[in-house]
Amino acid sequence: MATHQSNGHSNGKTNGHNKEKSNGHSNGKSTGHVAEPEVDWKFARAKDGVLATTGSKLSIRAIRFKISASVQENGPRPVLPLAHGDPSVFPAFRTAIEAEDAVAASLRTGELNCYPPGVGLPAARSAVAEHLSKDLPYELSADDIFLTAGGTQAIEVIIPVLAQPGANILLPRPGYPNYEARAAFNKLEVRHFDLIPEKGWEIDINSLESIANKNTTAMVIINPNNPCGSVYSYEHLAKVAEVARKLGILVIADEVYGKLVLGSAPFIPMGVFGHIAPVLSIGSLSKSWIVPGWRLGWVAVYDPTKILQETKIAASITNYLNVSTDPATFIQGALPKILENTKEDFFKRIIGLLKESSEICYRDIQENLYISCPHKPEGSMFVMVKLNLHLLEDIHDDIDFCCKLAKEESVILCPGSVLGMENWIRITFAIVPSSLQDGLERIKSFCQRHKKKLINGY
Repeated sequence: MATHQSNGHSNGKTNGHNKEKSNGHSNGKSTGHVAEPEVDWKFARAKDGVLATTGSKLSIRAIRFKISASVQENGPRPVLPLAHGDPSVFPAFRTAIEAEDAVAASLRTGELNCYPPGVGLPAARSAVAEHLSKDLPYELSADDIFLTAGGTQAIEVIIPVLAQPGANILLPRPGYPNYEARAAFNKLEVRHFDLIPEKGWEIDINSLESIANKNTTAMVIINPNNPCGSVYSYEHLAKVAEVARKLGILVIADEVYGKLVLGSAPFIPMGVFGHIAPVLSIGSLSKSWIVPGWRLGWVAVYDPTKILQETKIAASITNYLNVSTDPATFIQGALPKILENTKEDFFKRIIGLLKESSEICYRDIQENLYISCPHKPEGSMFVMVKLNLHLLEDIHDDIDFCCKLAKEESVILCPGSVLGMENWIRITFAIVPSSLQDGLERIKSFCQRHKKKLINGY
């Protein structure tokens, strides 16, 4: 009996079915399936959602992967990454030893393996407030600082707070696509204002009033600028603040490249004008300390007149963070020492490297007939470059240019269309000079191979 029921079945049944019905049929019939009713899968509607239809078009990472797929495997030359701002892979750009020591010491305390408060550890918030207050005409407190998982999460926090029914936001063109993506995901209408290449990529201030309306809640500025490499003057930022006040909107100031200024023009934090219009500033360790993988950023509330407190914007940020993820607790714990102990020599070294590379980049672009750069980069890690497509054949647009360049020369660039500027490209100079020169030379060779053949072969 034990053997007969070794599979848990009895009475001659196998696999829990009567032999007569082993194929799901009876009376000896083996055909005549009855069609099952089609299921209306409710989640299938997601295929028409923003993430499914346009999400990949609003991501530098997605377009970079698409272009990288064009690179020939086992090619004879190394791939040169000139598309994104992460030079941490190069030993010359290694972060400050003081920052590494602070993280190691924080981890070894054994006291920071816990969940942090949603808004961040009090000591870390106080340290950021003190750090930022050095450049302001007033002092910030810990309550003005919200810690985030990098600058990316800071964007994710701010946009939903502003996304009320019917609202719109003003974004720069070209710009950083994460703002547009987050706006789309939160059904926040986007209206673009242009940056003017011939004026050092300044904001077209005169256009702001014409594109804004009663439902406009905020505008975004990026300074130092990604993707253009510009650094805005005190006078220009003052005009922005005055227009924001006139329109009754807040300013979202993306200042993650604040320490990476290459020229004589100083970085002016938008918070200097907080008494004119309220400002939410985004900062992080990622770019200035060259540690994007540490994922620590912040939102700073520059609001000396307490408008954002009265309108519960600050409270809304707190509420969002209480149901969101947190930056790693031990990185937060290291933040006070990182800010306090990192020597100025580290920033001088990084800026020196970037300045040397930016000079090479601008010079070599000027020597290439097929691309042009209207403004020498003054900050960040990038420069916007126009493709002179009328001089090239078999190149349809900026994405086609980048894909064919990747295939033929193993150089990865960021197409301008993902940044809002078709037939432009963004080049990063945050790479060792020798590799940058090699990459620019490959771009030149590619252009010469694809140049238009004129009459009589010239």
